[in-house]
Amino acid sequence: MAQVLEFKLPDLGEGLTEAEIVRWLVEVGDVVAIDQPVVEVETAKAMVEVPCPYGGVVTARFGEEGTELPVGSPLLTVAVGAPEGLETSGPVPTGPSGARNGSAPSGSASASSPSGSSATESSGGSGNVLVGYGTGAPAARRRRIRPDRLDRTPTLSGALTVEAPVSEALVSEAPVSETPGVPVSEASSTAAPVSVAPVSDGPVPVVSPLVRRLARQHDIDLRRLTGSGPDGLILRADVDRAIRRAEETEAARTPTAQAAAAPTGASPASPAAASPAASAAPAAERIPLRGVRGAVADKLSRSRTEIPDATCWVDADATELMAVRAAMNAATGPSAGPKVSVLALLARICTAALARFPELNSTVDTEAREIVRLPGVHLGFAAQTERGLVVPVVRDAHTRNAESIGAEIARLTELARTGKLSPAQLTGGTFTLNNYGVFGVDGSTPIINHPEAAMLGVGRIMPKPWVHQGELAVRQVVQLSLTFDHRVCDGGTAGGFLRYVADCVEQPAVLLRTL
Repeated sequence: MAQVLEFKLPDLGEGLTEAEIVRWLVEVGDVVAIDQPVVEVETAKAMVEVPCPYGGVVTARFGEEGTELPVGSPLLTVAVGAPEGLETSGPVPTGPSGARNGSAPSGSASASSPSGSSATESSGGSGNVLVGYGTGAPAARRRRIRPDRLDRTPTLSGALTVEAPVSEALVSEAPVSETPGVPVSEASSTAAPVSVAPVSDGPVPVVSPLVRRLARQHDIDLRRLTGSGPDGLILRADVDRAIRRAEETEAARTPTAQAAAAPTGASPASPAAASPAASAAPAAERIPLRGVRGAVADKLSRSRTEIPDATCWVDADATELMAVRAAMNAATGPSAGPKVSVLALLARICTAALARFPELNSTVDTEAREIVRLPGVHLGFAAQTERGLVVPVVRDAHTRNAESIGAEIARLTELARTGKLSPAQLTGGTFTLNNYGVFGVDGSTPIINHPEAAMLGVGRIMPKPWVHQGELAVRQVVQLSLTFDHRVCDGGTAGGFLRYVADCVEQPAVLLRTL
């Protein structure tokens, strides 16, 4: 006798309270091992695979792909423990009554597993939350139990009874008459009436996914139904009766509500009285604020509410910076190396500027009314992906050179594009670099990435007329903008930071002082 355990959506960390099901990795009837990933979910910060801490047979899944579930809600149920005769190479022996009462030879269990080690291995739980944490047991290859090998019939008490071949009545889409000579319609009409059971916190005794889908489409709470099948199993006929009963109740309620709403002596409205404009007006589209979009909305709203920000701008001649980059990437021989991006050079300039102006590498503790200056620079950079705007973080950027920063930016950008960034790679930043020039715009007033204290925005680099060495010339010009938290510093500090960044852009040799 196996036991059905319910696996709930675990706390994925970083204060996340909900997740959206992106893709199921297992089906009902699959055999899963401990710590095997069973579902891929999208949180407000990343997409992660969630492993199941139990080993056994999947008996039910809760939620379709695209459904958003809160932390702690059921994900799936697993029949833990090896059922008798599951590991035998031949079919389960059944007698004439075996398909009905689930009887099997008493020696089948000992023949298949003398020591019972299989059941022991499957019954343990790991407590694993995310892939890469907890126990390191390798995931077993996924297997599907054949219908003629296992009858999954969960009881109301949460146990799983292993029986002989599955009855067709359990998964049939239409009710089947079991009375000889009686048509299906007559057998259905004489079935027992729907009985309502108290709401149960355990697994719902339903095997067929069709029954679950039908109940979900008609807003039928399966936990309130008492099934007419074996051991209280809820069949499709039970759901059909509940649907008919709900429709009859609604139909009886509608005329009463219309009669109460109509004024005394009023005549029924004619079809011509309805306003054609009201029926022809298109409905507005409503898009839920959830996932990445919802997290961005919450963070930006909080930033605007809590942080008294200010912005300053400066135009800089980036001609020399572009020439230095071209020389770096054209180098051959021992001095050659990976290509260095403009973003990597700007990130290196930011770390040098933050070393001179540490006030901007800080955060505000509002409860203690203190400014917390942070010892290290964890540089975030804005990246636009198909899932929305994300800000991966380059850890310990102050200890890296331009080449190392560029390699890490490239790695994190690729993970962002494929949706494989972990929550840890999206949090903990102390300063953000936003290169909105890739969108073909010159300037912006960026919103600070709460709880940071500043953000540097970089526009597009493009040829413009510029006075260079007393003469008008065409130079590569870029607009830089700094948005800062006015609580951590005054305009003099912010202006000094931005001016230093502009000087490094115009004269990259300035950086040699800090190397």
